[in-house]
This record gives sequence, structure tokens and C-alpha cells, in this order.
Amino acid sequence: MDFGLVLQTDPPASQVISLMKRAERNGFRYGWTFDSAVLWQEPFVIYSQILANTQKLHVGPMVTNPGTRTWEVTASTFATLNDMYGNRTVCGIGRGDSAMRVAGRAPNTLARLGEAIDVIRDLAEGREASVDGNPIRIPWIKDGKLPVWMAAYGPKALALAGQKADGFILQLADLYLTEWMIKAVRQAAVEAGRDPSAITICVAAPAYVGEDLAHARDQCRWFGGMVGNHVADLVSRYGEHSSMVPDELTEYVKARQGYDYSHHGRAGNPSTDFVPDEIVDRFCLLGPAEAHIEKLRALRDLGVDQFAVYDMHDAKESTIDAYGTQIIPALNA
Repeated sequence: MDFGLVLQTDPPASQVISLMKRAERNGFRYGWTFDSAVLWQEPFVIYSQILANTQKLHVGPMVTNPGTRTWEVTASTFATLNDMYGNRTVCGIGRGDSAMRVAGRAPNTLARLGEAIDVIRDLAEGREASVDGNPIRIPWIKDGKLPVWMAAYGPKALALAGQKADGFILQLADLYLTEWMIKAVRQAAVEAGRDPSAITICVAAPAYVGEDLAHARDQCRWFGGMVGNHVADLVSRYGEHSSMVPDELTEYVKARQGYDYSHHGRAGNPSTDFVPDEIVDRFCLLGPAEAHIEKLRALRDLGVDQFAVYDMHDAKESTIDAYGTQIIPALNA
């Protein structure tokens, strides 16, 4: 099983780079960041320094979207990093939550997202693609490689991931929902004539290693609120108790009373008071190292190829170190 580290690009950027270096030393193979231009610093600038200060770490956004940058700019940016550092990027992409909504825009449609996946990958790998009806090819790209991994929750998005993406990003670590969603992605891949085993499965969620479970829950409760934004969209689209979406995912957002993006992805987010302990426990990895190892083995058995640690709490360094000394070795023994 591979491991990734997920950070927000809060200033100073030097701290983000330092944590990514620490992650690589501890056996992490991927370094991910949020991508929301208003809320945090520009990640692609920071990726250049992360790549320069690591040897093998692969980097990318979790996740970018088709709306905040033109597709040829996104492709050229990835391709430039790959040309400089040797094909060590991956494009995580979704419809766009905070990046779009903070700027007063609605998230992108799935149709637009599906088109963008093909265009960005083709351009970044040196092939011709159509952008706004115009055929474009980036002539300087040689031997470019850009895997595109799509984040999804709902049935139509899961189907799109299975049809088009090189990887599937699931931003929660609930075992039942993970199994249900991986099955949906793989079934869509089969129906599209693709090899379902060729799609990389990445589960991303907060991890907090320690004995004080109540403190760990409070530090990670924000995640239920972040996921709740997407779940609320699903409820508005499919209704409550829909056969299309499991109640295990949707039931907890009934008490949700709006959301303030100024606290997005941060411990102590006041917009996440509605998230019960049960959801924190299901969606995250909490407790002593042995509890993490047990749940990660269960996720691996479901077909998960990578676990990406959301490290937005008061124990960033110790969590990275605990994974490096106790958890990653146990999973890869």
C-alpha cells in the first residue's frame, strides 16, 4: 500500500515543504495539497519547491477543478514540472467545492469535468486536444506522463471516474462506503470496456495517532463538515433515502445549518458542530497505531492502493513520524 500526505498550502510555504520532506523520509510516496486560490497559497508554485527538495515524492492537488484555470494552462503547468523533475506529478481533479464557491461560482458540471479529464491528460502528454473547439498541441512536450485521478461521491460521478479516470479519490475512510463506491467505479469501468484493476484507488482521510480519542475527534471533526458539503449536494439532487445513495453517507447532514468556508478544512471549524462522534470515527483513522493498522488492512483488502493522510490538526509532525516508524512498515511488511 502506498501512502500520501495531504496539506493545505498555508503560509509559510517553507513549512509545507518541510513537512513534505519529512513525509518522504518516513516512507510516504505522494504529497498532496488543497487547491483553492482564495483560501490558500498557489500550490503549483510550491510544488516546484517540494519536487526540488525531495527525490522520489510524487505531488499533485487533492483536488483541482476545470473552472479556476484554463485547461491548457493546467496541462502546461503539470508538463513543465514533469520536464523539470521527471514525471513526478499526478492530477487530482473534481467538480470544485471551495475553489469555485468562495469565488461565487457553482461547481463544474460532470460533463465539463469529463471533457477536462481527457483534454488535460492529452495535452500534458503531448497529444492534440480540442479546447473550446480549437485543436491545440503543446509542441515542446516529450515523453510526458500525467495520471488523472478523479474525486467522487455520487453515483454519476463514480460512473464518470470508472469511465475516464486513471485513479479514483475517495475522501473518507468508512469501510462500508469504501466498498460500495469502489464497486461502483469498477462496474462503470467494465461497462466502458476498461480494465477495472488498472484504476488506482486512493482513500484520503484525517489520521490522528494517540490514546486521547476525544481530543483526536475534536481535531478531526472538520472533515465531516467538508464531506458534508458534497453530501448535501447529493441529498438535494437525489433526495433523502434515495436508492441511489446509501443512508450511511447522507443521514448525518440533516442537522447541517450552512457552512463558512473561512474555516474550511481546519480543526475547530464552528460549522461542523453537527458532525457526531460516530461519523468522525467512521470517516477518519483515530487512536493508537494498532487501530490505524487494523483499519488500513481492512481498506487494503477492499482494494485500496493508497491511503492519503489529511494532516490538518495539532499533531502534524508526530502523525507523520508515527506512520513512518510504526504504521507504514506494518502495512508493507
